[in-house]
Amino acid sequence: MPNPKRRHSQQRSAKRRTHYLAEEVTLSKDATTGENHVRHRAHVSEGKLYYKGKLVAEKAPLKA
Repeated sequence: MPNPKRRHSQQRSAKRRTHYLAEEVTLSKDATTGENHVRHRAHVSEGKLYYKGKLVAEKAPLKA
């Protein structure tokens, strides 16, 4: 594979990266719990894990 003959300057790299912007996180309201959460991510509510409004997992009780 070809390799660059010379090192790219910091300015050249910075110019390329100016177009990358941080985007705001999109929040949704869960129909089951009514809590706001990040879209397309599972979220915890009262020790239970929900995804798309459905209960996915519950926290197991601790044994002494």
